[in-house]
Amino acid sequence: MTAADDRAAVGALPPGGGIRQSLDLFVARIRGGDLGAAPVIAGLIVIWIVFQALNPVFLSSTNLVNLTMQSAAIGTIALGIVLVLLIGEIDLSVGSVSGLAAAVLAVGFVQLQWPLVVALLAAAGVGVIIGLLYGFLVTTFGLPSFVVTLAGLLAFLGVQLWVLGPSGSINLPFDSWIVQFAQQMFLPAWASYVAVAAAVALYAASLARRARRRAGADLVHQRPMEIAARTTVLAVVLAASAWYLNLSRGVGVMFVFFLVLVVGMHIALTRTRWGRAVYAVGGSVEGARRAGIRVDRIYLSVFAMCSTLAAVGGLLAAARLAAANQSSGAGDTNLTAIAAAVIGGASLFGGRGSAFSALLGILVIGSIASGLTLLNLDSSVQFMITGAVLVLAVIVDSISRRTRAATGRA
Repeated sequence: MTAADDRAAVGALPPGGGIRQSLDLFVARIRGGDLGAAPVIAGLIVIWIVFQALNPVFLSSTNLVNLTMQSAAIGTIALGIVLVLLIGEIDLSVGSVSGLAAAVLAVGFVQLQWPLVVALLAAAGVGVIIGLLYGFLVTTFGLPSFVVTLAGLLAFLGVQLWVLGPSGSINLPFDSWIVQFAQQMFLPAWASYVAVAAAVALYAASLARRARRRAGADLVHQRPMEIAARTTVLAVVLAASAWYLNLSRGVGVMFVFFLVLVVGMHIALTRTRWGRAVYAVGGSVEGARRAGIRVDRIYLSVFAMCSTLAAVGGLLAAARLAAANQSSGAGDTNLTAIAAAVIGGASLFGGRGSAFSALLGILVIGSIASGLTLLNLDSSVQFMITGAVLVLAVIVDSISRRTRAATGRA
């Protein structure tokens, strides 16, 4: 939401109005169709309450640790999907790209005896090259991303099978660093609390800096009391989460890595010229071009980052399984990653969503899968429920989009 939207939402309120004014602004945004993450968070709470009532093990610290660790790989892939959705495009090949990256890692590290770092960089480099290829085909020949990435899904699945060779499966050494990272590395309790303190301090500093800038521009801004309240809420939530996870194995390093990617992407999207250009292209390609934005470069960078994140997600998945095989990146990987991005709040129409959409969406899908597993229900039920949640998310997005259009804020 821009500064102009802020003023329009609350009738050009005077600057600095405090918590009451911020609440009025929040209500005005909801009425204007800017729902943000509220529906997703509400849905996640409902899912947790229902499954906890059906099985008290669901919200146990042990199960939540498993949930966070299982979410990291697909969540990383979903983060890349969020990026392409922001510019109004799609990538249907993230599963194949992740599988190919896993195959490159396994062949390079195990069969060719490359140093682990070299194998990891080579696998991630495959993602970069594929993404640049997609961006080149879309921008140079005007091909729909749907067609280009669908072709990539088939082609790179074939390359994956070719790289793996006749055996079709390669195990990663259990004592290798990458496998230990994905399976056995957890923050010590004290380190998790230090991480929480650092995150809260950075959040408070970010809010204070933004408030000073908006105050200097004579815009509605947050007062110190509101900043303190927001910071306190975040501190309580993060500290309580870390404490509860520490009752079991603790906070997984791989999940922390995923969170760092999400926060880093959020900063890139909201605090950089590139991020503002991404949202501008998603809102209107022609408008962005007339504003002087190099649209072709944005397409190239977004597709490259999407495929790179898909490759990284594939590496995490292979490390957690301690193997790369013909089914790596196959099955429902594509559908789950795309569904997570959309359920998390990324709009299929472009220009709406955030990096946190990947985190929220994968938590929703992971919670459904975990809850149904604890209830010993068939995986078919999981697919049906996830599909219903996806349709509901798109309906909410469509309704909010119409509301914004009706109020002149699309």
